Amino acid sequence: MNAGTWSRRLPLALAVLGLVAAAVWWAGRPKPVAVVLAEIDRGKVESSIANTRAGTVEACQRTKLSTIIGGRIEVLAVREGDRVTKGQLLMKLWNDDQRAQATLAGAQMETARRRVNEVCTLAANAAAEAERQASLRARGFVSGSREEAARADADARRAGCEAAKADVAAAEAKLAATRVEQGRTVLYAPFDGTVAKIVGEVGEYSTPSPPGVPTPPAIDLIDDSCLYVKAPMDEVDAPKIVAGQPVRISLDALPKQSFPGRVKRVAPYVSAVEKQARTVDVEALFDDPAAPGKLLVGYSADIEVVLEVREDVVRIPTSALLEGGRALVAGADGRLAERQLKTGLANWEYTEVLDGLAAGERVVASLEREGVKAGAAWIADGGK
Repeated sequence: MNAGTWSRRLPLALAVLGLVAAAVWWAGRPKPVAVVLAEIDRGKVESSIANTRAGTVEACQRTKLSTIIGGRIEVLAVREGDRVTKGQLLMKLWNDDQRAQATLAGAQMETARRRVNEVCTLAANAAAEAERQASLRARGFVSGSREEAARADADARRAGCEAAKADVAAAEAKLAATRVEQGRTVLYAPFDGTVAKIVGEVGEYSTPSPPGVPTPPAIDLIDDSCLYVKAPMDEVDAPKIVAGQPVRISLDALPKQSFPGRVKRVAPYVSAVEKQARTVDVEALFDDPAAPGKLLVGYSADIEVVLEVREDVVRIPTSALLEGGRALVAGADGRLAERQLKTGLANWEYTEVLDGLAAGERVVASLEREGVKAGAAWIADGGK
């Protein structure tokens, strides 16, 4: 092969070798990692805390009623689910013996009153007679002893009148006592509400439930016209919560919804339940009680207390943050670059970015995928 021919073929051979080398490099190059990207924007970021365990919808008024004494149920004036008004009779035990005692006390009181009329009338006549004897003695018609006898008789009858009046007061007190005893066998509604549960039937024996004794109450009465949510917060977060702070209330029965409310009360003590973290109960009211519709006492609910809000700030999805406030930025050169950020307010959804990112940049949101690291080639998931 002459020199001219070789000189003509050399560039072609070099080109072929270059293509082969490029093909080898292309075949062996690292494949780009498919990542989900999130674009940095501006918006609202909140700092908030939520309850550690599920909370509960509670009634503002709820009472578990039992009679003061035990006895056989004679009257059940309501059924479970009935609406009742304040003062309405709910249940009465057998109390014929107490009613008989009340009747007897009433008769004794009436007798005492009539006795007063008799004795006090005689006392008034004796007093008048004493005055008449005093007048006659002054004119010398009767002796002094006669006047003194009349005075003594008047004083005695006046004392008898006072004693009869005291007997009336005692009879009235006895009648009142028997009525109190009857009151120990009946239950009246202390407020308007709904009868949630009744323990016992007519003819059965109802037992009172004193403190410390696990005896079920006879009637569970709920005022469901006023409801609130009570939820346990970690003791570490308790100092940050005060009455009046805004909250978001969510209910398992109404998924994907939340309702605005306010902190009503923070318990003044820490609950120490065995084998559970120490918590503080927080109560919250709905801003609009009608918004969630008909709620049942006992529904599970959660409270998110909003501590601070910042509007129109640069924010990053919290799920896109690495430990230490770092993020992986999708570079224009096709590589992922690690960026150290200075962050501010944060919650489970967004974190405020004070420095290190600008609106419009894109960060990796799929950090859990294999191969996602600084320097890796990237391609947007779906090829976009």
